[in-house]
Amino acid sequence: MSSVTSLYQLYGKLGSFEKKAEDIALGLTIGSWTDLPLLEQEQLKKHKGNVVSITEYENTRHPLKPEQIRAEIKITYPSLNFSSDLPAILTTVFGKLSLDGEVKLLDLEFSPELLAKFPGPRFGIDNIRNSLNVYDRPLLMSIFKGVIGRDIDYLAEQLRQQALGGVDLVKDDEILFENPLTPFEKRITTAQEVLRQVYEETGHRTLYAVNLSGRTSELRDKAKKAKELGADALLFNVHTYGLDVLQELVEDNDIQLPFMAHPAYSGSFTSSPSYGVASPLLLGKLTRYAGADFSLFPSPYGSVALEKKVALSLGEELTKVSAVKRAFPVPSAGIHPSLVPLLIEDYGIDSIINAGGGVHGHPAGAIGGGLAFRQAVTAVLNGIPLVEAADQHHELKTAIELWG
Repeated sequence: MSSVTSLYQLYGKLGSFEKKAEDIALGLTIGSWTDLPLLEQEQLKKHKGNVVSITEYENTRHPLKPEQIRAEIKITYPSLNFSSDLPAILTTVFGKLSLDGEVKLLDLEFSPELLAKFPGPRFGIDNIRNSLNVYDRPLLMSIFKGVIGRDIDYLAEQLRQQALGGVDLVKDDEILFENPLTPFEKRITTAQEVLRQVYEETGHRTLYAVNLSGRTSELRDKAKKAKELGADALLFNVHTYGLDVLQELVEDNDIQLPFMAHPAYSGSFTSSPSYGVASPLLLGKLTRYAGADFSLFPSPYGSVALEKKVALSLGEELTKVSAVKRAFPVPSAGIHPSLVPLLIEDYGIDSIINAGGGVHGHPAGAIGGGLAFRQAVTAVLNGIPLVEAADQHHELKTAIELWG
């Protein structure tokens, strides 16, 4: 039977979770069971939520209530109860339950029949690599810095410098919205001209992701216009708009552009250890199912960091073999060239190294910053220690001296 299975974390007294689990399974489906006549039980059986497992962790106590232990419960919900869309699924499995004290949604398992309703990324890792003709290394991405209040010429020059440094992708700042100095359409056409020139000069291809923003009712037409103007990709603040909005845009055959999901706002319902939705589920699995080709998330290395175990699990959700295409994990924040060995060890080559200050903060500017990262990647993949490679590359040596 088609279904979705939810994994929850909650706290309570030892031995209390069986009743709690059954209350959740019934409360989110048919409402009651034992009080129903046998005939009604038979009629409603196929709609009933079913407790799959209960695991109590007696050695893990609530940080403020030592009499309570941590538990994980798994419940399956029949697809007969909801339409095959993420809003319906999330409302079913965690709608009113999210208001019921310290409960965290850790994971969702879609049955094959249900997963077939979610085609996932239109492009995915392999097709993004094809567009860049880069197959044997992580991709390098950088971010516009300080472009709020600046004009289109400033943005164009910054883009040029990043592309000349060997960066594979450049994205808008997520807070760069429609404005008279750098309007959406002008950003696209200007970027295409800059990147065409750099390609002719160097043979290096760089993709630019423009921020798709505005009222929800405007997004489809703006995305179609971006496609007409030759845009490479779209940055999207998916967690302020909603996963279903992303899926609608991805599946529109008149758009057909790669989507880069930004994690802005997601911390409001992922950051707590006891409430909300787990980051690997939201920023990993569900963002991938909704169709993102790239998912950005806080790296485990910077000042605003995810716990490393969580960040690694998130990357695995984006890249493990599934019925949907794989999406690029993009660990972000606090990234500089000296972290390249760790990034490749943790995320492999099917990942994106994303840096803002680590590119722009280089004493030789964005060109030097980009080159330092590319030199670091080449060294790591060839088994050469960075300090040794730095003796041969001035940009890398300068970066190591600056960031350690």
